[in-house]
Amino acid sequence: MNRLSHPAVLAVLLVLIAGVLFYVWKSGSGASLTVVSWAGNYGQAQASAQMTTFARKSGANVRIAQYDGGTNEIADQVAHHRYDWDVVDMELPDAVAACRAGLLERIDVALPPSPGGTPAAADFYPGAIGPCWVASIVYSRLIGFDASRFAAEPPIALTAFFDTQRYPGTRALSRASGKYILELALLADGVKPAAVYDTLSTPAGVFRALRKLDGIKKDILWLGANDTPAGVLAGKRAAFALLLNNDLFEASSGANPPGAIWDGQLIGYDVLAIPRGDPKRALALDYIRYATGAKVLSQLASWLPYGPARQSAVAGVGKNPALDQSLTPFQPTTAARMTGALMIDEGWWRLHGGDIDQIWQTWAH
Repeated sequence: MNRLSHPAVLAVLLVLIAGVLFYVWKSGSGASLTVVSWAGNYGQAQASAQMTTFARKSGANVRIAQYDGGTNEIADQVAHHRYDWDVVDMELPDAVAACRAGLLERIDVALPPSPGGTPAAADFYPGAIGPCWVASIVYSRLIGFDASRFAAEPPIALTAFFDTQRYPGTRALSRASGKYILELALLADGVKPAAVYDTLSTPAGVFRALRKLDGIKKDILWLGANDTPAGVLAGKRAAFALLLNNDLFEASSGANPPGAIWDGQLIGYDVLAIPRGDPKRALALDYIRYATGAKVLSQLASWLPYGPARQSAVAGVGKNPALDQSLTPFQPTTAARMTGALMIDEGWWRLHGGDIDQIWQTWAH
């Protein structure tokens, strides 16, 4: 997932975090916890909304570290019983892989209910709570389009991506993998979200997705190594592109901001996890309980163009404090946008991705 990089947001976050961390350093109890996230505004927003506030509440000395994703460092720490990290913010595919490899602690603690008393299991979006993880934010992949090209009749349905007569122009896609693209094809062909992976599990279902894509194959612009989906839209090299919702936010201040088709969006999560065997497991679990509470997730989503992983947190999302701007136009978790959304099944892709990739590469080339 591309990470948000907005200078005004980052500047305000750094000032807030520095002040709170100095307070906690001066008054902390001595217990320490290292929370690992991503560089830039994303990690700094977590530090402001989750890490520093937990430090102030608990008295623990929360240390912030950064990494670039993957599971290699976690595997090395677990293998050598050297725990430099206590809580790790991970993309869900990495968390699924690490959990299955026995690299993460089981999350067996009761999570707090919603402010209205809804149990966590019903309040979090489906798949947000796993055997080794709890999600904090929701992001999505969706179809963006050149808004200037379709100003008279902006497309709103996913089917527009496959309708080259009514909406002519190239469709920008990545040739690297059929993941996301095959799901979109089935959704546009009338398959309900709940049935997408059952359909893809059969040869007939894969053929159905590819047959749908055959209708636009001659209109596909395969992205090159230096291309970005938002870039080819802004440069008018493509009419449509599959992009991340935060790309919409990043491009919104440009000369040709893209439009968005939220219909059929593909949901993903960033999650919190604990390396297996961490001697600070109890404190790490306390942190995860706190960091995934509805109020805290509302505060986090106010900083970022991502949605909170709990339904009860959506209403509490406010304006971005640095920009004095609502980020709701770029967030995937409004009720209307979540209707018909598909959560990407990372476990399914781990089981079937190899076979699907061979079929995809043959078709895409």
